[in-house]
Amino acid sequence: MKKIIFPIILITAFFSRTNAQTGTLNPATTVTNSQLSVQSVIDNYIAALGGKAKLEAVKSTITENTMTVQDLEISMTTKKMGNKFISEQSVLDETVIQFFDGENGYIEQGGQRLDIPKDKIPELKKGKTIDALNFINENFTSINQVQLNGKNYNILNSDKGKFFFDATTGLLYKSETSDATATIKSYMTVEGVKFPELIEAEGGGQMVILKTTKVIINSGVTEADFNSSSK
Repeated sequence: MKKIIFPIILITAFFSRTNAQTGTLNPATTVTNSQLSVQSVIDNYIAALGGKAKLEAVKSTITENTMTVQDLEISMTTKKMGNKFISEQSVLDETVIQFFDGENGYIEQGGQRLDIPKDKIPELKKGKTIDALNFINENFTSINQVQLNGKNYNILNSDKGKFFFDATTGLLYKSETSDATATIKSYMTVEGVKFPELIEAEGGGQMVILKTTKVIINSGVTEADFNSSSK
């Protein structure tokens, strides 16, 4: 079962930091230097999600998802507050819990608890309730504009990966990193804030479809949920 579970670390990595990998573009794609600035692409993205004020007002979320991995459907509920999260995944007769209290965390499965690898901790500490707020100008080295299948995308490049933004909507469309390549197929709107609704991802040799069915904002999450001494 251990190979079936697609870690939340990998899912959340799509939206923020992760490590580098340059993807292979469609041969018909044309790439040009963009006249936009990195900051303008980020600003357009934040605006498209609902605006900075609305995003910063989201202090906690409860997200319900289903993941399809290797023909198995996994139910997942995640509570998040800032850089803290607790996620419970249920598949067949097994439950997997992934927990991070802002400093340390673990993955529990089959009665065994393993610490989150130390090399993941620094990045997890930078987390925010809304991952898009982690996008800052200093993290990117260059910007290009790509035409792919008749649509224009602005690509923000860094030593940690490539992030494709729809030039028309401003929304994040795809990321290519060493951990995963993921594409957001659709968004849903909750209280004026857009969240990814359907994600298709590939990482660790696995194809994953992540469907968000419900997002609850600023309700049902407290600091007590992340008290590791009680877990």
